[in-house]
Amino acid sequence: MEKEELLKRMEEAVKAYDEEEARRLAEEAIRMGLDPVEALEKGLAKGLREVGDRFGRGEAFITELIAAAQAMEAGAEILNREIERRGAAREAVGRFLIGTVEGDIHSIGKNIVATMLKAAGFEVIDIGVDVPTQTFVEKVREFKPDILGLSALMTTTMMKQKEVIEALKEAGLRDQVKVIIGGAPVTEEWAREIGADAVGLDAASAVEASLRLIGAK
Repeated sequence: MEKEELLKRMEEAVKAYDEEEARRLAEEAIRMGLDPVEALEKGLAKGLREVGDRFGRGEAFITELIAAAQAMEAGAEILNREIERRGAAREAVGRFLIGTVEGDIHSIGKNIVATMLKAAGFEVIDIGVDVPTQTFVEKVREFKPDILGLSALMTTTMMKQKEVIEALKEAGLRDQVKVIIGGAPVTEEWAREIGADAVGLDAASAVEASLRLIGAK
């Protein structure tokens, strides 16, 4: 199999939501001696970006986006191991710290955004769900991300997004990191009210906004 054909088949595997095939093709790419970074970016990630674009245009359902993200992750797990083994560097467009705020255990939306951010070239640090405000502050201080993503899927936990931004101000860290918020109840008005830098109304727009925030787009 030629390199271009393999990359195309990796892209198609993600678009077909085929985890097993994505994993098999990732292993084939390693056997062929392909650059694992190139296989990730021009194969798997390309497929996910296309599904994400379709979702953003209203041409794909959230279940399809979830399935595509899972397929990409299945192949990416193998390629990332090879990247680490080789000590290859994947130049990141920026570092993104993401988590779901305290009191909220929803993870699907956050996970999709995290996967799509990786596909867009971000180094993503996912600190999980139900994250205390002070933990966000500590992790911003520790990892020095370019962007902090705060997910809240319930109206009752939206206030925690505001709380985190205020805590960053008190810690003297707010001007060192861009903050983007997201989640089903979140609006552009809420983002302006609490002083967030951007809002992601869906996974695709979250990635677009993040790229804009770091000047990559």
